Amino acid sequence: MTGRAMRSPGDVLYNFHWVVPGEIARSAQAYGGLLGPFLKRHGIRSVLNLRGPNPKFRWWHYEKRVTGQLGVTHLDLPLNSRNLVLRLHITKMLSFLEAAHKPVLVKCSGGQDRTSFVCALYIVHRKGWQAYDDAVKQFSRWPYLHFPKQHQRWLREFLPYAREQANGKPLLEWAEQSYTPAHFKQWLEARGMSDYFRALYDRPPRGL
Repeated sequence: MTGRAMRSPGDVLYNFHWVVPGEIARSAQAYGGLLGPFLKRHGIRSVLNLRGPNPKFRWWHYEKRVTGQLGVTHLDLPLNSRNLVLRLHITKMLSFLEAAHKPVLVKCSGGQDRTSFVCALYIVHRKGWQAYDDAVKQFSRWPYLHFPKQHQRWLREFLPYAREQANGKPLLEWAEQSYTPAHFKQWLEARGMSDYFRALYDRPPRGL
């Protein structure tokens, strides 16, 4: 089904929303054994899991099994909402979203913070910096329930930082050529936002 479909109780439960109707959607983790019907309802063909590979947990094995049974492409991309994003995160997520079979579902645990970040970047990547205002709306408290904790506030600040630093250059091109988390850290600290994140990655997380 497309973005014109009415929201079901499952859509509300799983914080599901279309970002670009029929192309990319966002949601929380689909628990309760209902992932298959949930994906079928919206015709999802690819899933970007921002929680990364979690072989110790049942939800991950369930998600991998269901997507495999349905022939849905599944990518695990570990993104910590409290550590400043790596260049590899940005390039890998945008490259996947661009090339993946559509529609794509972007999901994390609650569909509120990491999902907002990735979907905002995708809008700018797809439509250019003229879509900046639309991208920022992905961080809205309503309907997306984005209520970040202290060390998650960098997620929303990344977009103005990127726009300033890119100076008109396409987002992915700028990220590939120039972005470093160390410089983003300096930018935040210079604006009194040193407590908007917890740390920098000391190494790429497992699965990235």
